[in-house]
Amino acid sequence: MGEFTHLGAYSDWAAARLAVQSALRAGAARCGLAGSPATVRATVKGLLDVPDAPEQPGDVQMGERWERDGVAGLELSWSVGYGPRTQAWLLRPADATGPLPGVLALHGHDGHKFYGKEKIADGPRPDHAGPPGQAGQAGQVGALRDGLYGGRAFASDLARQGFTVLVPDVFGWGSRRFPYAEMPALVRRLAESTRDVIPPDPLPHAGPEEAAVYNTAAWHHEHLIAKYCTLLGTSLAAVVSAEDRAAAGYLRSRPDVAGPVGCVGLSGGGCRAALLAATCDGIAAAVVAGMMSSYAALVDHSVIDHTWMLFPPGLGDVADWPDLAACHAPVPLLVQYNRDDELFPLEGQRQADERIAQHYAAVDEPDRYLGRFYDGGHKFDVPMQRDAFGWLRQQLAGR
Repeated sequence: MGEFTHLGAYSDWAAARLAVQSALRAGAARCGLAGSPATVRATVKGLLDVPDAPEQPGDVQMGERWERDGVAGLELSWSVGYGPRTQAWLLRPADATGPLPGVLALHGHDGHKFYGKEKIADGPRPDHAGPPGQAGQAGQVGALRDGLYGGRAFASDLARQGFTVLVPDVFGWGSRRFPYAEMPALVRRLAESTRDVIPPDPLPHAGPEEAAVYNTAAWHHEHLIAKYCTLLGTSLAAVVSAEDRAAAGYLRSRPDVAGPVGCVGLSGGGCRAALLAATCDGIAAAVVAGMMSSYAALVDHSVIDHTWMLFPPGLGDVADWPDLAACHAPVPLLVQYNRDDELFPLEGQRQADERIAQHYAAVDEPDRYLGRFYDGGHKFDVPMQRDAFGWLRQQLAGR
């Protein structure tokens, strides 16, 4: 293996570690471990275990109700036992009268932590989207939706399609974000000096508490939080997936939800979907959009761009990312790949697609995995949403 651009003189170190990991996984395969999704899942659950995590959130409170554009919404908030209260929206068709299939819609990372659920859903006030050049929340969220979601609030569209959709913020985003003023002074100084460099964020800003500066600070701050997670015996992936499991438990408990529930997300939301499906027995179908590759293909490509959620410590020695995504087989899984995704090389996507298919074939359920490739860059656009919604309806409503 040649020199890694991002590692230079340490390329030999990375190459040696990749060889060790390959040998470890090969040894697991010879022992029958890597070929068993159930065993991989047990390993993943052990790596992502949060022993004191609640199965459902506590102190759930209901807030404002609204109805607009064919969607009836309900504000919710709850506690997971630490930090600020989680804010969430529950969305259903305005004319629905009975239980519907439930879906957890998971916002992405997006290099944008100032908002969470607002990025993918319309809330009680019509100020969550708008022309990209417009100041304030409307312009900020509208620009992000235009770039990643075909200009749509996909969670609201999913509700209009006949689902009960829960859209929660998660650890580090939106209502669960770390206050800017409480970040270390060094992080805030770095944010001020690098806000036009990282993350690549075209969204408008007005000051240190506004989105662009906050998002740059959060980019730096995530490294610090990952250190704290390690110090506290956990990981960012474990904390986020535990909060998502609590949200899924709440959704399953609602009387307006029929049967098992699914989950869907793009990019960081796709990462959350994969982690949730791997660790939650109550997920009956998962859609992972724009968040799939073999680990090896990411080395020297886009590691710098990715969240710590994608790299749970210890996973690389026992399983690859597509192994984690497939470890809940034969539970139905749809993975949507973008051929020109700047964050995931096509070679790594094809390797992942083949690996996941092997897992589902190994449990004699090859048709329960669908890998679909699309032209274009990193996105979850309207055609992809249409396919994902139809697939979720087939998997959940047909039960």
